[in-house]
Amino acid sequence: MTLSTYFMEATYLVASILFVFALKGMSHPETARRGMFLAEGGMLAAILGTLIGAHIVTWVWIIAGLSIGSIIGAWMAIWVPMTAMPQRTALSHAFGALAAALVGVGEFLVHAGEMHPVTRTALGFEVMLGALTTTGSLIAAGKLQGVIHGKPVQFKGQNVVNALIFLVMTTCFFIFIAHPEKTAVFYIMLGLAFVFGVMLVIPIGSADMPVVMSLLNSYAGLAAAATGFVLGNNVLIIAGTLDGFSGFILSVLMCKAMNRSITNVLFGGFGAVIAEATTDAGGVMREISLDDAAMQLAFASRVIFVPGYGLATAQAQHAVRELAELLEERGVTVKYAIHPVAGRMPGHMNVLLAEANVPYSSLYEMEQINPEFPTTDVAVVIGANDVVNPDARDNPKSLIAGMPILEVDRAKSVIVLKRGQGRGFSGLENPLFFKSCTSMLYGDAKSSLTHLAQAVQHV
Repeated sequence: MTLSTYFMEATYLVASILFVFALKGMSHPETARRGMFLAEGGMLAAILGTLIGAHIVTWVWIIAGLSIGSIIGAWMAIWVPMTAMPQRTALSHAFGALAAALVGVGEFLVHAGEMHPVTRTALGFEVMLGALTTTGSLIAAGKLQGVIHGKPVQFKGQNVVNALIFLVMTTCFFIFIAHPEKTAVFYIMLGLAFVFGVMLVIPIGSADMPVVMSLLNSYAGLAAAATGFVLGNNVLIIAGTLDGFSGFILSVLMCKAMNRSITNVLFGGFGAVIAEATTDAGGVMREISLDDAAMQLAFASRVIFVPGYGLATAQAQHAVRELAELLEERGVTVKYAIHPVAGRMPGHMNVLLAEANVPYSSLYEMEQINPEFPTTDVAVVIGANDVVNPDARDNPKSLIAGMPILEVDRAKSVIVLKRGQGRGFSGLENPLFFKSCTSMLYGDAKSSLTHLAQAVQHV
């Protein structure tokens, strides 16, 4: 082994260790930032090791790729708003998966006939997972952006069609392993994988996007791991495996948080049968004035803010922090209740509140905060709907029956900030809005919170 090869292997070892510690750091909000820096350091070490240790035929494409990728990455990081973070993340999954698929196609064109069957198997997995994750992530990004309708897109016999596509795709996969010279079979497998990615995500509604995002992250990681086996690259195997299995575990945990199975998420079409599943909740939603809401908050002892996707769409994270600080100056105890599937991606609310410099110590997970609602004077729900729907607890016939919720209806008073009287992404009516303890403050969340802060100052 040459000196450059030793250097490459050493940097790969360092990168792998950094990735492990990064994953550990990202397991808690207080250490998440450090975890991200460790992950960035690991990726930098892996890239430098590859560039120094590998045999580079020409630097033109390397420099071009680094330049274009850096420009796109910088644009996405700096100018894409926080409200678009879920779809930005979905696009990142698509880019990574497409890279894996293209590497697989390149290796097939050059080395497929010379590969050991085990390596060729890894190549097939790499191409299939990379292709279906690419199109699946693009569909997810389109749904989140509103370019594609967020409701499940279903048709009669859809699962049968998907099963047939999957069967033909896997048949081509096995034929490719046994007969790599049959190039047509390889390209049919590749094309069907792209189609299967679309068919996999189209029937999933926006309410399930957090699980979809973590699953796509898992697929992209496994595609990278398969790429590592094909290229004989240890750091790709380690990083891809960490990413793939952590994403899968996260998906399972998020399904548990919604009291649903992964198969139900993938094939159930949640939100497609709204008419049959709506609750019998009815009555009149009681509206509250801005001054009355400010009065309740100013003279409360304990206030809990419950952020939802409406907080993201209104970009109201800074406004809620300013209101919370004003209340704390008056001696009010302020906490934030975080539901694991609030928003459109894992940790969505944590990211938004961290951007507004809300202290991590003020964020409480569902299991921690639920026992505190009965002693809370005011619970302020900001654009959340399904994660505070008491039907999940009280109505066994509801589509979300058994889903753990933030039990805001047990608070002494509830103020709900909403644009109007619409339903959440699941399409279910929320009986919380009709309860006697609940008042509705209609309008843009950012504007409402800003005016609430001004009103509290004058109380």
